Amino acid sequence: MPIIKSNYHRRPWYLLNGHFETIIPSLFYEVKGVEYERERLELADGDFLDLDWVRRGNNRLIVLSHGLEGSADRHYIKRPAQYFSNKGWDILAWNNRSCSGEMNRLPRLYHHGATEDIGAVIERGLSEGYEEMVLIGYSMGGGMQQKYLGERNPDPRIKGAISFSVPCNVQNSAEMLRKGASKLYEKRFVKKIKEKILTKSEIVEMDVDGIGDVKTFRELDEKFTLKVHREYSSADDFYAKITSDQFLPNIKIPLLIVNALNDPMLGDKCYPMELAEKSQNIYLEMPEKGGHVGFTIPNSEWSYMEYAADRFIEEVIYPSPQTSMQPH
Repeated sequence: MPIIKSNYHRRPWYLLNGHFETIIPSLFYEVKGVEYERERLELADGDFLDLDWVRRGNNRLIVLSHGLEGSADRHYIKRPAQYFSNKGWDILAWNNRSCSGEMNRLPRLYHHGATEDIGAVIERGLSEGYEEMVLIGYSMGGGMQQKYLGERNPDPRIKGAISFSVPCNVQNSAEMLRKGASKLYEKRFVKKIKEKILTKSEIVEMDVDGIGDVKTFRELDEKFTLKVHREYSSADDFYAKITSDQFLPNIKIPLLIVNALNDPMLGDKCYPMELAEKSQNIYLEMPEKGGHVGFTIPNSEWSYMEYAADRFIEEVIYPSPQTSMQPH
């Protein structure tokens, strides 16, 4: 499909650039009024995932997947949970291993390519008898759902997917995080994950040798990830196998990718323009502004992400004869 012309043009005056658009919402935005019903999903490997539901008795379900070191309590998850539950959808917002407020049981945590976990969540949602499902993922969660959809034939009840601020090429995103001011994001993420690993080592027997000296994602993967995921031979092999862009051509349902051009965490390879122009199912929207999981609208309780997702659902996933997404 042709690349979609974006309707997001105006950000609040105080969000001066992509960094401000990324950091201010992450630090200060809150969403009130969302009441989750928590369920613990036991996994086949002996671990668990915590699922947060908003059930309203609807026959269709939206599954929300958070980003790196996020959770179902983040503003960018609670906001669409509130928005779409008000529009006739039930909501399933899930927490990756170690992200729900309680440490998981096994040495492993989670990563961009852990599609066995999102697969278990989707199966649990479908087991409730919903007639239709749409997936919405943010950053890492978006890449995870892209890989899931591209490496298998999804259940026909999954009608479409939407992804925001996705590092479609993990290696390229990691390289971006080693440049200029973007180094701050890598430093922050690595610090949080290191602390989590060291905390976990107090309750689970695991090799944490050298973790205290880690400063980059690559070092973290070499000293931790490869030890608990032995199917990967090196950091480069890990990045090559988990990155979602290689799976995009195989996706058989409508997928929207919204990646801002000023996203400080995405490099050039995270904007699959050539693929979108040739594909029947991949829609790519590249607003000039927005930052990373930002897309703030002045004087609005909603962000552009809710409106873009709603528009894609109504015009592409469930189109009427009078509606269609407009390309460039």
